[in-house]
Order: sequence, then structure tokens, then C-alpha cells
Amino acid sequence: MLKRTFIATLVFAACAAAAAGDDAARLPEGPGRELTARVCLACHDSGNFRKARLGAEAWENSVADMVERGAKGTPAEMETIVAYLAANFGKDAAVRINTAPFAEIKTVLGFTVAETRALLAYRDGKGPLRNLEDLRKVPGIDPAKVDARKQRIVF
Repeated sequence: MLKRTFIATLVFAACAAAAAGDDAARLPEGPGRELTARVCLACHDSGNFRKARLGAEAWENSVADMVERGAKGTPAEMETIVAYLAANFGKDAAVRINTAPFAEIKTVLGFTVAETRALLAYRDGKGPLRNLEDLRKVPGIDPAKVDARKQRIVF
């Protein structure tokens, strides 16, 4: 029984590490990406910050809270993380439609659960979208909703 529990723990840890790696790979390029992935994704997935869309001061408060909860890093590293989060997941930051996870698409763009699932299934099956016209053609997505949110979408 102990051996089975140990093996299950190892499998879970391997799956969690793979998921964290996939999540990190979907983060936008830029200064602080690797640091943010290492520090933040050690405790939670990127959905926590992808859907928040905070201003710089609010990101600073959020990161300070995470440090109090045990996030490890120097003050300079935490400043880098705050800058990365504010630049890529700030109030006016666009959604990178080809890498955004479910939570970000649904929360930030206001797509329904069905529309978000349709987009993710399409993206998984057909690959990255090239432009708004490609997005409008995804079965199950309201083209009018895409047009209303086009300023918040990048490819």
C-alpha cells in the first residue's frame, strides 16, 4: 500500500510539473517571463493572474501578499515580476488569443463557457489563429462579440 501511494505521488508530481511547464510556455515573451513562471507558477497556475487585470499598484500589493504567503525572491526580483504582470496582465493589456487559457478568455473577453470551449477546441485542432477573420469563423463564437472586443485581442 505504501509503495502504491508513493508511485501515485510521483505520477501526480510529474503531471503537475508538465502542466506548469505548459502554462509557463504560454506566458507572453518579455523581461521577467521566466522569473514570473518560476516564482508564481510554483504555487498556482497562470489563470490566477491572467484574469485579474490589475494596475501596477494593485499588482505590487498582490505580489507583496504572495511574498507574505511564502513566495521566494529578492526585492529586485519581485519588482521585475510586478513590472511583467502590469505590462502583460494590466487593466488595458490585450488577450493573446492563441495562448490564453480558459479563465482569461472567459473572464477578460466575456465569452460564454460554450464559446470559450469552442475556441479552445478549434485552436487545439486547427492550430493558432492568424487574425480576427479566423476568430470570427470559429464555429460556436458570435462574430459580433469578436468585433466588440477586437481592441483587446492580439494574435
